[in-house]
Amino acid sequence: MKAMRLEGISSIMDANAFLDSYMVRHNERFARPAFDVRDLHRPLAPHDDLRAIMVWREQRTVTAALTLHYNKAMFILEPNDVSLNLARKRVTVCEYPDGRLEIEHEGHVLPYRQFDKMRQVNQPAIVENKHLDAALLLAKQMQAIMPHHRKRNNDAPARRDQPMHMFPEPEPPTKIDRRKLGGSKLKRGPRLSDAELRERGTLRFVQKT
Repeated sequence: MKAMRLEGISSIMDANAFLDSYMVRHNERFARPAFDVRDLHRPLAPHDDLRAIMVWREQRTVTAALTLHYNKAMFILEPNDVSLNLARKRVTVCEYPDGRLEIEHEGHVLPYRQFDKMRQVNQPAIVENKHLDAALLLAKQMQAIMPHHRKRNNDAPARRDQPMHMFPEPEPPTKIDRRKLGGSKLKRGPRLSDAELRERGTLRFVQKT
């Protein structure tokens, strides 16, 4: 900030002390009176539900194995009377500001399990979820032959202010120094004389300068 630099401020403590006086000068210079001084904010009506409004919604199609994919993660629906009839149908993924995620269909919240594609599948997870073994085994096989996912979707909501959410960013891959790849450099041996080269039969390949 230019004003802080002109005042010679270089610490957070001095910046906090400077802020109040700066805000007064800034408002005196740039503030303008409102065209209408009345408070025109409309109060919430009884039917207004902020929980249903402040939510990121996306549609997904359920597979025959009762799975769906969202933001590089696979969600496996728990079999019940509702989810068993959702194969090849659309459901709504609802991501709330506090980090919660719900999968809904026609007013029903569907229980699910999550498998993050950015995390490797291990064998105990496949054994523990016997009714999900086919889906998890397929994911494990895909990870074995495909490069691992490194980045979430770009069009997903920002989660910087969410203390808890289910989409942690993966750790960046370890930087490899390509100069150290391979074996050590070969050491150059002593220069051979013409007589030694003649004995080896390689003298005719040496260009005289």
